Amino acid sequence: MKRSDKAVRIGQILDGLYPEQPVPLDHTDAFTLLVAVLLSAQTTDKKVNEVTPALFADGPTPARMAALDVDEILRHIRQLGLAPTKAKNVKRLSELLIERHGGRVPKDMAALEDLPGVGHKTASVVVAQAFGVPAFPVDTHIHRLATRWGLTSGRNVKTTEKDLKALFPRQHWNALHLQIIFFGREHCPALYHDLSACPICAWASTKKRQDEERRLNASRRKR
Repeated sequence: MKRSDKAVRIGQILDGLYPEQPVPLDHTDAFTLLVAVLLSAQTTDKKVNEVTPALFADGPTPARMAALDVDEILRHIRQLGLAPTKAKNVKRLSELLIERHGGRVPKDMAALEDLPGVGHKTASVVVAQAFGVPAFPVDTHIHRLATRWGLTSGRNVKTTEKDLKALFPRQHWNALHLQIIFFGREHCPALYHDLSACPICAWASTKKRQDEERRLNASRRKR
C-alpha cells in the first residue's frame, strides 16, 4: 500500500477513535503551556500536571515567574527529570519574555526556539496548541509509530516531521499530533507490542517489520 493511501486510512481511524483532542498538559494560557511543555521532557504528562498547579500559583505570569528564585522553582519541580536545569531555564525564559517580547509568548517559531530549554518540538507544540498555527510536533512516540506504520524512513525526527507534513493535509496537523500520541498510549506501546493485533499496525506495518518486532520482543524476554 502506498504511503499516501495509508495516511488517508490512518487519518480516518484516528478521527473515529479521537474526534476530540484535549491537550494533555494542564495550562491556562500560552505561558503556562510553554512552561509545562518544557517541563515534560523526559517526564510523563501526568507527573507534570501534578507539580504545575503549585508552580503556577506562585508564578502564573512571566513577571511573577521571573521574580522567583531558581531554588523556589526547583522546589516545585524537584520530582521531574532534569529538574535543576529545567528550573534555571524556566526562570531565564521568563526573564527573556519580559526583555524581548513585552512579557508575551511569541507566535514565531524562531523566537521561541531562541529561548532557553525550548527546542523545535516544544516550539511546535506551543504554536499549534496555544495559537492554532499548523505544526506537526514530532516526539519519540510519534517518530516510533510513524516508522512502524511505514510513513517515514525512521532516519530521525526531522525526517519524520517532513514526511508526515507531506502526507497529511496541513489543516489536520495539529489534531493528528495529539491523535497519534493518544493512539500510542492506548494501543501501540513501545515494548512487547503485537503488531498483528493492533488496529493500525496490523495492516500498515510490513511483514518484515512485524517479524523484526517479534524478534526484538523475544530477545527482551530472555534478558
